[in-house]
Amino acid sequence: MSSAPIYGILSDIHGNLEGLETVLKDAHEHGVTHYACLGDIVGYNANPSECLETIRGLQCVCVCGNHDHYCSFDDDLTGFHPLAADAVDWTRRQLSAEQQKFLADLKLVQRVEKFTIVHSTLDMPEMWGYVFESLEAEASFTYQMTTVCFYGHTHVPLAFEKGSELTAGTYERIKVNLEKKYFINVGSIGQPRDGDPRASYVIYDFEAKEIKLRRVPYDVAAAQEKIRKSGLPERLAARLVIGR
Repeated sequence: MSSAPIYGILSDIHGNLEGLETVLKDAHEHGVTHYACLGDIVGYNANPSECLETIRGLQCVCVCGNHDHYCSFDDDLTGFHPLAADAVDWTRRQLSAEQQKFLADLKLVQRVEKFTIVHSTLDMPEMWGYVFESLEAEASFTYQMTTVCFYGHTHVPLAFEKGSELTAGTYERIKVNLEKKYFINVGSIGQPRDGDPRASYVIYDFEAKEIKLRRVPYDVAAAQEKIRKSGLPERLAARLVIGR
């Protein structure tokens, strides 16, 4: 029996405990042995502390997302989208000093065995840039030293493949060619924005050289009810059911 690891790649959990727990159950059922987290564990949803402790319990390699950063420092939120600023302000008050330090100490880029993880971009990860188009992905490929790099931040699953040409598109399954490079967004567990409300994550099977996108339905109503009871903005609850 092969001992090659099977990785669950998690991103943009955003305090959504219902989404996270359902994804971890699905990952276990599909043979996942290791995890990596692409950041934004907290923000937007009502269980930031519980999600953070769940991720820490996995003992997985994790990078810092923009919400992780802003929820662990008292940076001024001027210029932030008001919805995001409200969520950051609320989340800061839910986390202990020790939890904030954990988030503050996370690196922006990490190498995990044979692949790389980052929340936003490899060229300027601290600027929290979004990658939706090939030109934006090209900048990261310049800094990518591994065949595969997983990223998050946009909440939209998307794959860029660089061989003799650079191609881009949605995906369900990718067979990894070691002569190419891949910059892959795994979507969001806690707040999908591609019109599909199901939680999104990726399984990376080293032995099969295969990347599979998983979409998992979870108890959206329970997550919405917690948001409403917490006093977070209603729009954060409403958007979960439409995946936007």
